[in-house]
Amino acid sequence: MPQIIRSLGLIVFTEDCIEEYFDDLNFFHAGCFKATLSRVLGLGIIGGSLLVKVPQIVKILRSKSAKGINVLSVLLDLFAITAMVSYSFISGFPFSSWGDGVFLGIQTLAIAILVMHFSGNTVQATAFLGAYLAVIFAVTNRLTSVNLLWACQAMNIPIVLTSKLIQAYTNYSNGSTGQLSAVTGFMLFFGSLARIFTSIQETGDLIMIMMYICSTAANAILAAQILYYWNVDTQVKETAKKAQ
Repeated sequence: MPQIIRSLGLIVFTEDCIEEYFDDLNFFHAGCFKATLSRVLGLGIIGGSLLVKVPQIVKILRSKSAKGINVLSVLLDLFAITAMVSYSFISGFPFSSWGDGVFLGIQTLAIAILVMHFSGNTVQATAFLGAYLAVIFAVTNRLTSVNLLWACQAMNIPIVLTSKLIQAYTNYSNGSTGQLSAVTGFMLFFGSLARIFTSIQETGDLIMIMMYICSTAANAILAAQILYYWNVDTQVKETAKKAQ
């Protein structure tokens, strides 16, 4: 198999699976099927993550309001994403198993800054951005120990649940999902659901697997609220029109 084609194939297939599929012509290898499916799913999730929170960002910018978005929930979500990416990077896991976190982190950071800005805390938003970039610099230059990152990753399970449930309670208290984007909500749910499989297949890391299970359950609650309050808002608008 030509070296260039083999190198391109490594984007989707593992080295062992390239040998099974293209050298030995064994197209029914169960292990390679699962590994390839996981790699394709991972790459698909990464592709989707490029835009997953853009609808949320656009919605905030258009309305010039962060109404209904709990800043604590956003910050906890950002911590969870950053801890996961940092731990995966230091541990040497395949990029296809965590690359979406890079783009989700950038977009979540943008949402956090916008929420602070439109809440009248622009100085705080600027200071937070500087502090966050300093943390990223420390991680990418391996100035933090893997034990510390493992501890942060372990904390992700309660943090993910807390961040999502805080937002769910905010929605319940307001009787509305406010400026939450339906597209973003459902993409996050399906993305975290697929990540359970890819984490089992590509990392085997129990902490990451449990985090995605918890994240999927919490995202399901928010997705259900989006559907519920969507119907409620529609009924209110219809009632208002009839009353006119």
